[in-house]
Amino acid sequence: MRSWFPDREFFMRSNGHVRFIRVSAQLQMRVAGAVAGAVLVWILMMGWMIISQALAVYNQASLLEREAAVATAESRVAKYRSGLGSVASDLAKRQDFIEKSVQGAIGPLPKSLPSGTVSDSTEEAGKTVRKISMILPEATGLAQVEARQLAFIEALTRYADTRSARAESAMRRLGLNPRAVAAADRSAMGGPLIPLFTGSGNKLDPRFARFGASLARMSAMEQALVRIPNTLPASLDYISSGFGYRVDPFTGGGAFHAGLDFRGPIGAPILAAAAGTVSFTGVKQGYGNCVEISHGNGLLTRYAHMSRIMARVGQVVGPGRMIGAIGSTGRSTGPHLHFEVRIADRAVDPRPFLEAMPHVFQEASAGSGRGQPNGRAK
Repeated sequence: MRSWFPDREFFMRSNGHVRFIRVSAQLQMRVAGAVAGAVLVWILMMGWMIISQALAVYNQASLLEREAAVATAESRVAKYRSGLGSVASDLAKRQDFIEKSVQGAIGPLPKSLPSGTVSDSTEEAGKTVRKISMILPEATGLAQVEARQLAFIEALTRYADTRSARAESAMRRLGLNPRAVAAADRSAMGGPLIPLFTGSGNKLDPRFARFGASLARMSAMEQALVRIPNTLPASLDYISSGFGYRVDPFTGGGAFHAGLDFRGPIGAPILAAAAGTVSFTGVKQGYGNCVEISHGNGLLTRYAHMSRIMARVGQVVGPGRMIGAIGSTGRSTGPHLHFEVRIADRAVDPRPFLEAMPHVFQEASAGSGRGQPNGRAK
């Protein structure tokens, strides 16, 4: 450094006088240091200003981005809030459609239904709606639709339970065990498992599960009721021989008669007494030409002494369906229909079924929109 700043001497001449100025190396280094320091300070200040400006620009840009994000979020929340009203309106319209469709199929639900079959959550739902309206007013419409939906499901559950109870009562009046008659037959069922979920977390809401169970029970009871003999097997003059003890027309001795004999002309139609599946057609000893119809769960009807068989094994028939014609085949003294009702292969008297079923059906199907059975017993 000293070689850069040697001692320097300056001669100045003025008005005939010569002056001598000497600048030492130390003085030169001090001045150079001061200038270098000033330059360094200036550079640092300029650098700080540049950095400060850059930081200010960056902060301003970040602030603008945050403000934009906040504005976007607020606008989206506002949009969702305003959209909740339209969503609730759409759900209410759908609920209107569901209720009208159900009422169109089964008629208006009775205003008074037994309350013991399922809980009534109307009061609790009202409290929930009020609480939601206070905490989140925008969701009030959705809460009201949910409460209305649950009330409708509970009403349908009570309605299904009422119809099941009527069908069970009808069966008991006929001396039948409803559980045995309506036992579900699962011998011919299958298909992939497709669970139904109505709640969060892949769970079935218990109120909807209860509704499904009530519907299944109602369906089983009413289908069983249709399978019980409820239609006169023919338009006949009168019963020529009753169920139970009688004098045998051939031997003259006492004998047990397992059905009812209906006198009628040869060729008169014979009708199925209830819905079922034809399980036998052909000739049976003593019965002649015969048709048997299985109605499920051990219930069977038998039609004998036919002149003509008009059904085939495996055929599904409804009540009142023609399955043959009256004749006098087999052990018979004249044209008539021998009609039997058998439960678990045990013959029971058909008369109570045929006499009671029109009235029983009318009571059991009250408000259900079901048709009345064909024919009337005499």
